[in-house]
Amino acid sequence: MRRMSFGRVVVAAAVAAGLWAPCGFAEGPAPKPRAAASSGAERHLKNIRQLTFGRQNAEAYFSFDGRKLIFQSTNNWMKDSFAATLKPADQGLGCYQMYVMDLDSDTIRLVSTGTGATTCGYFFPGDRRVIYASTYASGPNCPPKPKREGAYRWALDDYDLYAVRIDGQEMQRLTSTPGYDAEATVSPDGRTIVWTSVRDGDLDLYAMNLDGTKPRRLTEEIGYDGGAFFSPDSKRIVYRASHPADPAEIAKYKELLQQRLVEPGQLEIFVMNADGSGKRQVTSNGASNFSPFFHPDGTRIIFSSNVETKGEGGRPSFHLYLIGDDGAGLERVTVEGQFNSFPMFSPDGKRLVWVSDRHAKEPGEFNVFIADWVP
Repeated sequence: MRRMSFGRVVVAAAVAAGLWAPCGFAEGPAPKPRAAASSGAERHLKNIRQLTFGRQNAEAYFSFDGRKLIFQSTNNWMKDSFAATLKPADQGLGCYQMYVMDLDSDTIRLVSTGTGATTCGYFFPGDRRVIYASTYASGPNCPPKPKREGAYRWALDDYDLYAVRIDGQEMQRLTSTPGYDAEATVSPDGRTIVWTSVRDGDLDLYAMNLDGTKPRRLTEEIGYDGGAFFSPDSKRIVYRASHPADPAEIAKYKELLQQRLVEPGQLEIFVMNADGSGKRQVTSNGASNFSPFFHPDGTRIIFSSNVETKGEGGRPSFHLYLIGDDGAGLERVTVEGQFNSFPMFSPDGKRLVWVSDRHAKEPGEFNVFIADWVP
């Protein structure tokens, strides 16, 4: 959520298998092994623990009390409402379903309907209800993959936002406009939802009240704006964006948008005030920068990027980085694995949860990891 699954980004073989989700990205062949950036490099991460094992598990986000996670998975744990996460399910799914994990017991519960595709889950205040995006109203099957025509294309499937209790009951539909509505997150003060929608003809960020009322548009620039998260004080928003500037690029973007497709290229990190004012670009490195989240100090941002491998061809490596909200002080956080993304700090700032392919036993496997954060 913190989340839309762009550019040569995100969950590797998941794309080839048709398991890519709107809140993250991945594609291309497995990257060549790379040397660590520095010795003892993951100095900010202590007591790293793997929470899932097998298939694709992504976009894990903390509850307000920090004791649960909501995440999406291609593991089929639907028959066992309290399945242990220490092994993959016997059978996998064709697209993501939404689960809630209890961090004290490492057990999970299905919260989505089990039909259609889901993505980008997040908790509401009180941790008794969650929000996520789903295509299930359009049919029970996974949406078809777009045809591969050279560059990677992402389909703007007909997602809508739903609120539901963590036992899967009392579902409430929050959006009902045609096309894509997803990537929703909730402000730390528990008052506002921010999400990405194509309702006005472009992929822009919007905000609304928790009950779906008073939607307001926050971005106006041509191109994709998404993956938004609030600052700890709920006064600012960090997000990823791709804004074509060349007339030919703009024309191509609009043509694909009419076909409900996006062919994203570079993604940069931006910040703005919660009302959409004061937009400012943070990164300008020409890489695929995504899944940004504010550091607990409110002045730095953690995000995923291929900035060190963007020009090497093949599938790049993605790692977590810290950067000041003024664009200064870039620092690499992860070294292990070839894909690290979707970071989120716990509400008390003491832990970090993220997704990685480190220790994967099968190609295309991605799991959820948690660690104590060392300042």
